[in-house]
Amino acid sequence: MAGSELAADHRTYELPGWWRHFLKHWPKTPPPPPPPFSVSEALLLFSSLSILLQGVGSCPKKCFCHTSSNSVDCSGQGLSEIPPDLPLWTLTLLLQDNQVHWLPAHAFRSVPLLRTLNLSNNSLSNLASEAFYGLWHLEVLNLTQNSLISLESSLAHALPRLRELDLSSNSLSLLPTSLGNPWENLTMFAVQRNHLLHLDRTLLEAMPKVRLVLLKDNPWKCDCHLLGLKLWLERFTFEGGVADSAICRLPEHWEGKDLLSIPHELYQPCPLPSPDLAPSLVQQTGSAPQEAHKPSENNSGQQDSLECETKPKPKPANLRHAVATVVITGVVCGIVCLMMLAAAIYGCTYAAITAQYHGRPLAPTNESEKMGSKEPMDSSTAREPSCQSSSLIN
Repeated sequence: MAGSELAADHRTYELPGWWRHFLKHWPKTPPPPPPPFSVSEALLLFSSLSILLQGVGSCPKKCFCHTSSNSVDCSGQGLSEIPPDLPLWTLTLLLQDNQVHWLPAHAFRSVPLLRTLNLSNNSLSNLASEAFYGLWHLEVLNLTQNSLISLESSLAHALPRLRELDLSSNSLSLLPTSLGNPWENLTMFAVQRNHLLHLDRTLLEAMPKVRLVLLKDNPWKCDCHLLGLKLWLERFTFEGGVADSAICRLPEHWEGKDLLSIPHELYQPCPLPSPDLAPSLVQQTGSAPQEAHKPSENNSGQQDSLECETKPKPKPANLRHAVATVVITGVVCGIVCLMMLAAAIYGCTYAAITAQYHGRPLAPTNESEKMGSKEPMDSSTAREPSCQSSSLIN
């Protein structure tokens, strides 16, 4: 009994299997301490941590950072360049009302997640071809109230997700005819209050999702080169798009008129290039021949611009034909209306007479009345002799 009790006690206080496994593999000697950091490794680690913390939590001078909305407000601080130490988490960057004159390439490399950029009311006159490179997520770009003269065609390639582009109140006199790649997501395009004379329709056709186009307060030259814009606007508004009025400044006889109100038949077709210029276009090499043709090309361009304008005197033949057609149509319509009126009067009169005839007998005429009055007198006179004869016999 005693042996069995001791065995039971031994089983009761036996260590668990996992604990015995841990004690079995426990090292007999403690592990050696890790080697100390060298000075170079410590400096490298410190610099990496400082750069990381600077990109995550720091805020540039003269700016206000709002982590709750992921926005940085640097407006109205007299800045002449883009702050280089912008936080990495920035989604909205406000730089309006400053003195930024130009944007270098990769100007916003520190904020690749940026979605809204406001650069209005600065002194921007030049943009590097890769100024916005790296802003793949940018959706809203405001460049109003600057001094921009032209726009790079590579802007669409650098900003593929852009939805709103506002270029109002600048000095733009020329826009690219094509963008290379279509702006698939652009919905708003504004070029109000600039110096634009023409706008190629191929630029607008590269914006398939655009729904709002603002064009007013430009000195539009309503000649044959603007006919494409007119036709595009007519189709755009017919499909539900919204566009403000493009008021003509030139030529003088169309000044103040809306581009859409002028019939496209009144635009003279643009003249074809002169056949004398064909060899110069085909020529591939030789700088001297090309320079020799430059003056003729310039002169032809001036002649084309002059020939494209419609002349108010004499009036175009199609306008005279239109006026004659309107006059003839008016005369014919008047004659037809008079004939219809006469027919209506005749029909009403005939219907009234017919209704009166079938409704009651016609009134006797004077002759019939006289004849009727004579017949009783005759009959009375005829009876009198018979009466007298009968009295005589008696």
